Amino acid sequence: MSMFAMTARAWVWRVLAILALGSCDVASGTTPQVTVLGGEITVRAPQFYCVSEGASRSGDDTTVVLIGRCTEAGQVAAALVTVTIGRFASGGVMLAGAESLRAFLRSSAGRRALSRSGRAGDVAVLQSGVVDGTLLLHLNDRVAGQYWRAIIGIRGRLVTVSATGAEGAPLTPEDGQRLVRQTVAALITANPATPPQ
Repeated sequence: MSMFAMTARAWVWRVLAILALGSCDVASGTTPQVTVLGGEITVRAPQFYCVSEGASRSGDDTTVVLIGRCTEAGQVAAALVTVTIGRFASGGVMLAGAESLRAFLRSSAGRRALSRSGRAGDVAVLQSGVVDGTLLLHLNDRVAGQYWRAIIGIRGRLVTVSATGAEGAPLTPEDGQRLVRQTVAALITANPATPPQ
């Protein structure tokens, strides 16, 4: 569960300030998708959203990719989507199945791992479920507020996807869940089970 570590968590919050994502739009240095970890995984944004290449970060066999609404596409909700890719073989936690991980994350230790502050009491799991092997969580975090998170294994790595709204314009639970699921679908399409030779 190292991909939930405070290092990535703290980095994401620092980046938010740097990006000035008051509208959660991204402009320069954006692309529909980016290949990370030496070409091992492709992160693809859902329709009307773009990867912010300059704000994304790779290091020590992990990657955090930030996705925002493309500035010319005002027909979708302003949002920040964070895709965090764990170390090689971190996806092993999914071998017992997403239901087992779901049970763990509802425990005190699991909620501590999910919490932006690292304290179990600061996060509550409002809803959780497994859809097509993807664990979906609706969380209420004392630091981040309510948001949706998805957890899936891709090519042996544990991948989390979270979506939050703009300051003063939070995502509705429906929009947040929809955006997380659209991002997961884009990731699965971009990363077939057997990588191309």
